[in-house]
Amino acid sequence: MAENLKGQVCRVACIATVDQLEVICRGQGVKCEELGINKHNLCDYEVEYLCDYKRKVITDGKTQTVQGYPESSNTWEPRKNLKCIDLLNQFWEDLNAEMQRQKKRAAPRRLDPATVSHLVQRAKLRQILKQWEIHLNSLGTHKGHIYVRNLVDLEGPPKNFTYINDYKVGDGIMLNEVSVGCECTNCLENPVEGCCAGASQHKFAYNELGQVRIRPGLPIYECNKRCRCGIDCSNRVVQRGIQYSLCIFRTDNGRGWGVKTMERIRKNTFVMEYVGEIITTEEAERRGQIYDKEGATYLFDLDYVDDEYTVDAAHYGNISHFVNHSCDPNLQVYNVFIDNLDERLPRIAFFATRGIKAGEELTFDYKMKIDPVDAESTKMDSNFSLTGLPGSPKKRMRVECKCGVPTCRKYLF
Repeated sequence: MAENLKGQVCRVACIATVDQLEVICRGQGVKCEELGINKHNLCDYEVEYLCDYKRKVITDGKTQTVQGYPESSNTWEPRKNLKCIDLLNQFWEDLNAEMQRQKKRAAPRRLDPATVSHLVQRAKLRQILKQWEIHLNSLGTHKGHIYVRNLVDLEGPPKNFTYINDYKVGDGIMLNEVSVGCECTNCLENPVEGCCAGASQHKFAYNELGQVRIRPGLPIYECNKRCRCGIDCSNRVVQRGIQYSLCIFRTDNGRGWGVKTMERIRKNTFVMEYVGEIITTEEAERRGQIYDKEGATYLFDLDYVDDEYTVDAAHYGNISHFVNHSCDPNLQVYNVFIDNLDERLPRIAFFATRGIKAGEELTFDYKMKIDPVDAESTKMDSNFSLTGLPGSPKKRMRVECKCGVPTCRKYLF
């Protein structure tokens, strides 16, 4: 129910979204208390983005795109009419960046069509990335927030990629859930028979701050759904998910997307899992041949004890899908067992090798080697490659490294 300026009562079918209803009401001059439209703001419109600019003697004018209306309805507005401070700041930031790219000292009085087109594309890309960011955060219950930024080019979200927070089990693979758990009431201070790690004849992996304290190559056995302890147990770290706010960003040196942390990360703390589709090695070989031709692969062999399974994050994965290689990485891989104790199917977890500053990119070594501390850990060398790196689980080609660190090996494989 709504009332127009003449006091007449109108009825609108509720098959539209709230935003669409607002557009209809304003377009028809209709007030609506439920939508917050009254005589004082009836002629106010929400600006979607600014797309052009011209300078006159007295005042600046900008073309605004009004949300819910076609581009043909764009209007020129003087600066005083624009209350969208954030959009104005973003417009000037984009414009200044474009002037630098064009090697111009200052913005001209009127923008040429090519510049306007670029600004519109950047504005639309920002909207697309924002919607993707909202989608990514709607999927998880973890503490950390995921941001998405691209200040480099006009590349949008990856196509044919589905974001998941847990492993997707491929055809013919069975995950056998654990049937027993610990009886501890305080797994850190008073573990019963060594807690879950002790039951597998291994060491308790974490200290009181949740930092890993065992050497790379040794497995981590966390408490599971059968254990007596609660979710706040000191031996439940990886299963709590990402605890830090991270950002998927576009790199400016040809490495595609990357991931950086938005806050400080302490040494030896859990950062993220490498999540994807679990497939057999035979299927990985088949897919690897296809990925070789496409010049991209995200295959990570689960070769902790046997080389039977592989995680493929090409089309299903989490934020680790975007983590780049470095010859001097700040992340280290650990094998983790929680609700499944099959040593052929460990979970792959990344822990910080050192303190990581806010704004620093997260990386790991695609060709990491771990000093063997026992017979099992000799199997931990990672057969791994990411986007743009041709190769299958059993074949590697010589690929140039772009990490740029002083100790760069120059080649990934």
